[in-house]
Amino acid sequence: VNGPSGAPGKEGKEPVANGHPGEGTDVNPFAEYMWMENEEEYNRQVEEELLEQEFLERCFQEMLEEEDQDWFIPSRDLNNQGVGQLQQQLNGLSVSDHHSNLEEVRKSILNPEAKEFVPGKKY
Repeated sequence: VNGPSGAPGKEGKEPVANGHPGEGTDVNPFAEYMWMENEEEYNRQVEEELLEQEFLERCFQEMLEEEDQDWFIPSRDLNNQGVGQLQQQLNGLSVSDHHSNLEEVRKSILNPEAKEFVPGKKY
């Protein structure tokens, strides 16, 4: 049952707030600072965690750099001449509008009346 202030607890004792016991309890007043007793051990643990984090960060960076080397990046992997040649080749390509395409369409066994394919949809 909640008291008049809406805070649970018995009369005479303050409720525990934020993990700190209220006054009137027999808890060690220095309990919050007991970790300092083993400060060297605590510092060593924290330092180990930081070194591990740094190591993982380095590994991740190396992995990303290796992955970048696998990608073909024209600005990096080709000199300007190579880019020019590539551009010329692309300009040389064209889509043909010849009537031979009509012949291919006539031979096609695809169904023009088929429903549109939607991934993940069951028909």
